[in-house]
Amino acid sequence: MLTRRTLNRSLAALTAAALLPGSSRAEDAPRARNVVLLHGLFADGSCWSEVIPRLQAAGLTVTAVQNPLTTFDEALASTQRVLARQDGPTVLVGHSFSGMIVTEAGADPKVTAVVYVAARAPDAGEDYAALAKTYPTPPASAGIVFDGDEGRLTEAAFLKDFAGDLPPERAKVLFAVQQPFRKGLLTARTTQAAWRSKPSFYAVSTEDRTINPDLQRFMAERMKARTIALAASHLALISQPQAIADLILEAAGQPRHRP
Repeated sequence: MLTRRTLNRSLAALTAAALLPGSSRAEDAPRARNVVLLHGLFADGSCWSEVIPRLQAAGLTVTAVQNPLTTFDEALASTQRVLARQDGPTVLVGHSFSGMIVTEAGADPKVTAVVYVAARAPDAGEDYAALAKTYPTPPASAGIVFDGDEGRLTEAAFLKDFAGDLPPERAKVLFAVQQPFRKGLLTARTTQAAWRSKPSFYAVSTEDRTINPDLQRFMAERMKARTIALAASHLALISQPQAIADLILEAAGQPRHRP
């Protein structure tokens, strides 16, 4: 009988294999000149502020979408409008919840590769909430509070479970710009999975207290993504921006950063 321990060991081995060159479709990523960045829950577009200048320095045109966090259809439409403005091959990048949008909008013919940063990566029609429940519940979930239909993280949960590896003063600034989300977003489902046909990349945050790291590893392995593992909180895009920028550059078919 397959035990939970055996399953975890198998997934760990498969994820390790995904780190090896030639283990995924990622090597086939064509060169892109645009990058579109999507933020998830508890955030806004400014969460990409450490990554953006690194991509711009490499000559890429970068746009950070302001995700409305209202309904999935509205969030998807905001991304599709930005993709329509791109003038050529584009890498689509999502953090956290916005992996749902990447999975759906990534089917756009302009999108040459999809990148997930500690992000949801459901299959077409999959119940992500049900999938997540097969893993231990991350601590941040207990810190979500609702005011009617709008949800947000408490300050204590934000500082400890969402941005735990950032200096407190930096985390408090991010908490101040936290955007509320609508409850209905948590039950959204995608109709397609771009990662099944596009070169895929995934940054796993091994110290994540918002999305279970083992769930992240499972999703990365399932999509056969080019995978990196970072000893980071849910906000690796802020605590380790060069590593995230390097992964995006790789997805764009450009040389990685060399110190």
